[in-house]
Amino acid sequence: MIALAAPPTSQVLPPIRHIFVIMLENKDFSSTFGADSPAPYLSKTLRSKGALLTQYYGTGHDSLDNYISVVSGQASTSQTSDDCNTYLDFHQTGTAPDGQAVGQGCVYPSSVKTIASQLMAEGLTWKGYMQDMGNDPARESATCGHPTLNARDLTQVAEAPTPAIPLGDKYATRHNPFMYFHSIIDSPVCKKDVVNLRHLKTDLRSVATTPNLSFITPNLCNDGHNAPCSDGRPGGLKSINTFLAKWVPIIMNSPAYKKDGLIVITFDEGGGGTIERHGKKVTVTVPGKYCCHELEGPNLGRKYPYFVTYHQHGYVITKKTFDYGGDRTGALLLSKYIRPSTVSNVPYNHYSLLKSMEEIFGIHHYLGYAGQKGLAAFGSDVFTNYR
Repeated sequence: MIALAAPPTSQVLPPIRHIFVIMLENKDFSSTFGADSPAPYLSKTLRSKGALLTQYYGTGHDSLDNYISVVSGQASTSQTSDDCNTYLDFHQTGTAPDGQAVGQGCVYPSSVKTIASQLMAEGLTWKGYMQDMGNDPARESATCGHPTLNARDLTQVAEAPTPAIPLGDKYATRHNPFMYFHSIIDSPVCKKDVVNLRHLKTDLRSVATTPNLSFITPNLCNDGHNAPCSDGRPGGLKSINTFLAKWVPIIMNSPAYKKDGLIVITFDEGGGGTIERHGKKVTVTVPGKYCCHELEGPNLGRKYPYFVTYHQHGYVITKKTFDYGGDRTGALLLSKYIRPSTVSNVPYNHYSLLKSMEEIFGIHHYLGYAGQKGLAAFGSDVFTNYR
């Protein structure tokens, strides 16, 4: 798979060697960071300690295509845009000059590389920490947990607690991007490096045991996706707040973060559309706005506005999506190389995050749309406490 060569950068980046990405769900910028946010730990406490990126955007709707773009630079397919309810192989018919795999499906062939592939080639380390993965062994393994190829994805719906599964299981494969690349799932690395979130505390005990990249996905309650949750908790931004208030201090107190760490907290896609309910009929309207001259990619195959109607839990749902972007989410970054209360209005998206990680780790080729001409990576507007 083609990776685009990185032009020389004029910016001197701080010597960050440990990045922690915390990916949350479906919230627009104003709801998360507004004055009345139900997540004050994020919107006030952490905001006062780090850099708020006010113009950070998702790259698609629904969830999965955003996660894939962060780790590989690949744009949406018609299947990943719909969250791959069936765990299908990606059937590739070609490769575009800009590094996009041409084809349809969900699980990319081994030729399609990810940030994990890049890190390993550089002798660096990574892990995916997935909350609840393996809680119900009948659905997924506790390491490298994914459906059987070409089978229905049973993790699309959260499981409530039962006597057999006391904690329930709110893991969602679609929020674990590493499961959509044969270069990972066909490798012994997968069982070693895609693990339950509970392993993070142990790994954080020393610099040597902390991966260079930690990709952290909360469960469907704590990432804000569900509200209320299958276990009775509120979900949404309230549960996001509780999760971050527990885990961010643990990360910030770790030797690796203190030495040379960066925490990135963002959301897969914006949730700023409208919902209209008339009895059992529900209409969801999604703007689909984007930034940074984002390209649609070769595989979506839709004309916008795009309307689809489906049945779910006894309701008839019509979803109206007006463009292919992921809408504005914002992002919050924390590091000793960032002055408190920094604000950046530079436009960024998930491809920018991938490009930024590549540049920080000294990787000299960009994957997919991370190599798009003119795309900004995090620079002096973010790292305001370095030189």
